[in-house]
Amino acid sequence: MQRQYETVFIMTPVLSDEQMKEAVSKFQKFLKDRGAEIIFENNLGLQKLAYPIQKKSTGFYHLIEYKAEAQLIADLELEFKRDERVIRFLTVALNKHAIAYNKKKRMKQDSEKVEDKDKKEVENKEVEDKGPETKEKDN
Repeated sequence: MQRQYETVFIMTPVLSDEQMKEAVSKFQKFLKDRGAEIIFENNLGLQKLAYPIQKKSTGFYHLIEYKAEAQLIADLELEFKRDERVIRFLTVALNKHAIAYNKKKRMKQDSEKVEDKDKKEVENKEVEDKGPETKEKDN
């Protein structure tokens, strides 16, 4: 039976953007090749750590939410342990309340993005409308 999981992993801050993206795509491919369905993904970027890990005070955070079989989790965590770019990881099995909360949070973020986009379009339209008038006044 497939359950829904959420994995957060922290990669070493010495990586370039390309190396970080390559590492993330490696884990995405690992999940997809073993039959997992990726539901949501979020690159949280470079964040300060609460305490130093391997003498590093920052790290690249990445979150992946997916549906998979239980055995896949052990295999995924073994891959994290083998990859020297990953300094910490945490996998959590989501219950129905956590799934509903994540879904609601994503819908709220999506609606906020649409509202922001609409506001920007309205502002741009107002600027365009005012543009020719100011030019005429200058002449």
